[in-house]
Amino acid sequence: MRCPNCGSNDTRVTDSREAEESVRRRRRCKQCDERFWTYERVETTKPLVVKRDGTREEWDREKLVRGVRVACSKRPVSHARIEALVDEVESQLAAGGRQEVGSDEIGRVVMRGLRELDEVAYIRFASVYMRFPDAQGFIHAVETIQRPTRPTADQMQFNL
Repeated sequence: MRCPNCGSNDTRVTDSREAEESVRRRRRCKQCDERFWTYERVETTKPLVVKRDGTREEWDREKLVRGVRVACSKRPVSHARIEALVDEVESQLAAGGRQEVGSDEIGRVVMRGLRELDEVAYIRFASVYMRFPDAQGFIHAVETIQRPTRPTADQMQFNL
C-alpha cells in the first residue's frame, strides 16, 4: 500500500478491524512514520444487463434506486427500505452467478419486492415495466394485487 504522505510502498499493518461491510486497516509508513487508515472491501462482479432491444449495458445500482424511488414517490416508504429492496434484488441476481441478466428478470424481481413493500408503488412500477397499452392492463395489475399471495386458513381447510 502506498503512503499518502511520501508515496513509499514500504508500509506495515499495525491494526485490523472489521467495519460494516469491509475491513479497516491501520497502517504505518516505515519511511516517514505517517499513520493512515485503509479500507478493504470485497468486489463482486456485476452482470451485464440485456435490454429488451438486445443491447447490453453495465449494471447500474443507482439507476435501479432511481426507478424504485420514482415508483415510491409521495408514498410512506423510507429511503432505507428502498435501499434494502435494491440490496435484495442485487443479492438475488448475484446468487445466479451469471455474466448477463435480462432486464425483464430484473423487473420481475423488483415487482415482487414492491408488491410486499407498497401496492401503489407496485402499480406505478408495473405500468412502466409492463407497458400497459390501455386501462385494462391497470385493472389486471390491481386484480393481481388483490389476490392473496398465501392461502388463508379457510383455504387450507378440507371440506368434509
